[in-house]
Amino acid sequence: MTESSNLMPTAHRSARLAAIDVMRGMVMVLMALDHASHAFNAGRYVKDSYAWYPAGAEIPTLQFFLRWVTHLCAPTFLFLAGFVLALSVARRQTRGEPERTIDKDIFIRGIFIMLLDPLWMRFGFGHRTVLQVLYAIGASFCLMAPLRRLGMRSLFAIGLGLFLFGEALMGLALWAGIDQRPGLIGTFFVTGGTVTKGVYVLYPLLPWLAYMILGWVCARHMLVTKDFNPVAFFLKAGVVSLITFLTVRGFNHYGNMLLYRYDHSIPQWLHVSKYPPSLSFAALELGLMFLILAFLFAVYQKRKPSPANPLLVFGRTPLFFYILHVHLLMLAAWVLKLYRTGGLAETGLATVAVLLVLYPLCRRYDRFKRAHPKSLFRYL
Repeated sequence: MTESSNLMPTAHRSARLAAIDVMRGMVMVLMALDHASHAFNAGRYVKDSYAWYPAGAEIPTLQFFLRWVTHLCAPTFLFLAGFVLALSVARRQTRGEPERTIDKDIFIRGIFIMLLDPLWMRFGFGHRTVLQVLYAIGASFCLMAPLRRLGMRSLFAIGLGLFLFGEALMGLALWAGIDQRPGLIGTFFVTGGTVTKGVYVLYPLLPWLAYMILGWVCARHMLVTKDFNPVAFFLKAGVVSLITFLTVRGFNHYGNMLLYRYDHSIPQWLHVSKYPPSLSFAALELGLMFLILAFLFAVYQKRKPSPANPLLVFGRTPLFFYILHVHLLMLAAWVLKLYRTGGLAETGLATVAVLLVLYPLCRRYDRFKRAHPKSLFRYL
């Protein structure tokens, strides 16, 4: 049963919320930074998994923080995808569109996004098929078509359960596999890992589905709550999330996906597992995202952003930006013969350069898509 009949009119129900678009634009910039580091940075530090980190090894501070600031991207992508999906579905229900049509569009969009990883993004990542954030977003969309019919409480319980019991699910997947390997189902849905030569799952579905579910629930709560105050809501959510992070990381046991602290230094506190995402990772990144959203809602309740604001432009065209920026960065690195030979300076310059190139393209694409809302480009 849906809750569309209970939707309350609010000042925040708009097709495009400036705070959401700007938040999404911020993480697109961070994503460009991460992939510029992937293409140009010889010292790139990627040890955000128990399987990749030698226990207690020294963490290079600058390289670590360059990587760490980009951890915000994937949780925000999934959360905001669920948030915007809920707003879109509510708007279509208000217009009286058939549920079957809505399901069909959600499913088609999910399949399209999911297939971008093996069919397009592989050319930007060294001709390897790595199922990353687009696989997680697309597959989560497909599951949201049936899951959206559950009530907010049921969905919240599912999402929260995936966060809380993610580490237990990982243990179960490894126990059910062979030689501490999770098996095909466990690899795709729980732990990630190698499927076959040249095919790797980096973003297993269930841990990342939780972020989309939470985004959906937050948006539905906003729509059905009279006099909803997004600033207060996200501020409280951020504080609760960060307290959860400090608690889980402080106890330094369950909830860290085996990637524990080895001292009390800031890098060790922040060195949480992203692959697969731990409870401490989720609590930290969601907490930071919630606080930024609270700030952005406070800002844009009083004023409208300029249409030329780069963060707004990138936030309105996130998928278009994503499918181009990796290829441009990798192409530039190879043409300039700088592939993974530079450092922080080259990474920063490459990030600025790709943003400058993509800004006018994203503005034009945004105008084009607005002028053709029924075209197939609505899926991009």
